[in-house]
Amino acid sequence: MHKVIFDTDPGVDDAMALLFLHRHPAIELVGITTVFGNASIETTTRNALFLKGAWNIAAPVAKGIGETLDAGRPHVGWPTGIHGDDGLGNIDVPAQIDLPLDPRPAHRFIIDTVRANPGQVTLIAVGRMTNLARALRDDPEIATLVKAVVIMGGAFDVPGNITPAAEANIHGDPEAADVVMTAPWPVTVIGLDVTKTVMSRAMLSDIAERGGAPARLLSDISQFYIDFYEHHVDDGMIVHDSCACAYVVAPELFQTRSGAIRVLCGGIADGQTIQKPDARLFPPNAWDGFPSQQACIGIDAEAVLKLIGDTLADGN
Repeated sequence: MHKVIFDTDPGVDDAMALLFLHRHPAIELVGITTVFGNASIETTTRNALFLKGAWNIAAPVAKGIGETLDAGRPHVGWPTGIHGDDGLGNIDVPAQIDLPLDPRPAHRFIIDTVRANPGQVTLIAVGRMTNLARALRDDPEIATLVKAVVIMGGAFDVPGNITPAAEANIHGDPEAADVVMTAPWPVTVIGLDVTKTVMSRAMLSDIAERGGAPARLLSDISQFYIDFYEHHVDDGMIVHDSCACAYVVAPELFQTRSGAIRVLCGGIADGQTIQKPDARLFPPNAWDGFPSQQACIGIDAEAVLKLIGDTLADGN
């Protein structure tokens, strides 16, 4: 059983990943922490509460702070053309959700939960790394107490998706991402090298038919996202965030490469993720002295999609 804190910015593919975590029998979802990215922090937190209520999720929701680690970074507009004005595919999410938030800010919730469960908590972060970096800044020792950190973000041997160099989650707060990648905790990065895994319309329709009301809501949320992806894939939607969740329960379906990872902060390649593979020798450089982390470079896409689909349709 994996105790998981899900750090998220819902977000359509975040919603699918959340339902996966809720329904997978090997996952104990102990908390949902919100971050800004796919929408403002107010909207992503409202969406997390909406999904918690709609899917009867017991885990508490803790709200993050709505600014980057470097507060001087300029704001980048919300991707409403991908996730809709409400962040959940324009399904008219109510403006207010009558559910309480955890009283702690997200980074404090992470610290307290990790300290209460030493060596047991896996952090799955599928948005900007801001909450994780803040938690490390306030309590660096948690790096020795976390079981694992799994990130959806970055691009290593492929181009980015927000610039030619950078993936959107990392680009949104590069300073935070560099803090997270270089901390002495075990990080696995599930980036664009492997997350461009496409769930077809037919597969989503089958999930909605088999998975009851929660899966039908997920299908409704996903339609706007699928329409966006018509210009990028032949049929369906890319399931970025669910791939990171699938890694936690089935790491054997992924191929990883070990080495220190740094994130460029500034310049035309702002947000680029670069790994120094352990198998390569280099003169002294800025990667020296940092822990080796895992970058995913291969995936059994068919098996991962089956795992995601079966869990969404036939879970708890």
